[in-house]
Amino acid sequence: MEHLRVLLVDDEPLLLESLEIILTMNQMEIAGMAHDGFEALELLSRYFCDLALVDLNMKGMGGIELIARMKQDYPDVKILVLTTFYDDKNITQAIANGADGYLLKDSGKDAILGAISQIISGRNVIDNKVMQRLAAIMSGSTVTGSSSDNLLLAGMTEREKEICSLLAEGLTNKQIAETLYISEGTVKNYISSIYDKTGIHDRGKLIVAIKG
Repeated sequence: MEHLRVLLVDDEPLLLESLEIILTMNQMEIAGMAHDGFEALELLSRYFCDLALVDLNMKGMGGIELIARMKQDYPDVKILVLTTFYDDKNITQAIANGADGYLLKDSGKDAILGAISQIISGRNVIDNKVMQRLAAIMSGSTVTGSSSDNLLLAGMTEREKEICSLLAEGLTNKQIAETLYISEGTVKNYISSIYDKTGIHDRGKLIVAIKG
């Protein structure tokens, strides 16, 4: 992860300092530190970064709105949510807005570094506690009536089932295309079909439902 440029967004000065120390000790460069979404967008307009660590509950512009703005204006920047909150609303909105990962602040240094590495390599990362909450949310889905894989995958072609399996492993569209020796456009078409068949039109929620 050498030369990785990271933007830190949190309204807790001590946490910002701690993250700065941890990341710089692991050969990462701090592109900037912001205390809310407005400061983060200002920094992004002036400095390049590969990834942003974003808290959700901040005065001014919070993390949920910032994630949506970043994915619209800076789609190549990866976003790792780092927060103490894992209630239903924050989880679903953060993932729906495009967060690439969702980690709790008490996860520890190794978990944060590991999540950064996975996200940069193209995988999605969700904290175990957050995954349990998502699974609980999805268990009440009217799409399948159950979190069972058999029900979710009913009516899908074998190729669509293959793609579901690769989605559950955290592969990106490009990685799925390379694995199955098909074009990335074809993968997108299959995923669109899967969305229609399941009624789940959010990648993060679909992955949770597939895992059951």
